[in-house]
Amino acid sequence: MTTKTTLLTAIFTSTLLLTACGDKAQTQNQAKTDTKATAQTTSSGDTAVIQALQANLDKSGVTIKVTNAIATQMPDIYWVSFDNAPAMFTDKSGTYLIQGQIAKLGDGEPVDIGADLLSAIAKDALAKVPESEQIIYPAKGDKKAHIYVFTDPTCHYCQKLHSEIDAITTGGVEVRYLAWPRAQKDVPLAKAIWCSSNRQDALAQAKQGKAINAPDCDNPVEQHMALGHTLGVSGTPAIFTASGMQIGGYVPADELIKLAIDNQ
Repeated sequence: MTTKTTLLTAIFTSTLLLTACGDKAQTQNQAKTDTKATAQTTSSGDTAVIQALQANLDKSGVTIKVTNAIATQMPDIYWVSFDNAPAMFTDKSGTYLIQGQIAKLGDGEPVDIGADLLSAIAKDALAKVPESEQIIYPAKGDKKAHIYVFTDPTCHYCQKLHSEIDAITTGGVEVRYLAWPRAQKDVPLAKAIWCSSNRQDALAQAKQGKAINAPDCDNPVEQHMALGHTLGVSGTPAIFTASGMQIGGYVPADELIKLAIDNQ
């Protein structure tokens, strides 16, 4: 692997992991995965910036597609989205990629200028995932909110979160699972779960370490993985509220319920 490739791999996959499982194996192998669909994002964007950045990426030998560029509060700085990779910032010429947070100062508390944009993109993209392609645990009683959870059944924190599923749903929060196998070796397990006749049962058994056998089927696992990359997911569980805000990794049920309701 060249120094350039190593740098770009780090840039396009690094993110803050809180209480979550992460695995670099998936990052290294993801480039080999031929995803059948890519995440949908906001349709509006600056065509000139998209074209300029794409041209510079191509010149640098970076084989990734720019899908959107949205102007931010910072002059001549844009929030750009990619196929199968997390969003970043670029300048108007598309010459520079900027990773991380940019804060606006001088008007009260510092403001992360990318947070609202990422939340809007996540809200739109997650809302477009068909319910038939998710594993859904409905809220018990009155539904107060819902969350999206990218999950890997081999992840300890995903198992811990799932052990509290009854408490979460009893608190009025619907849980919508999407597949996020952290390594290529775990992709077949995820596909078997989504191809099972009873997905909830298969997911629960897999999180207990049991083998899952199911005939091959047309499944959304690779689409979920592509969507996760676009939204900056690099570990599990990755939890998003209905508003598109990413909560982080594992959060205790009572705290998760409050966050979901307050940020729906």
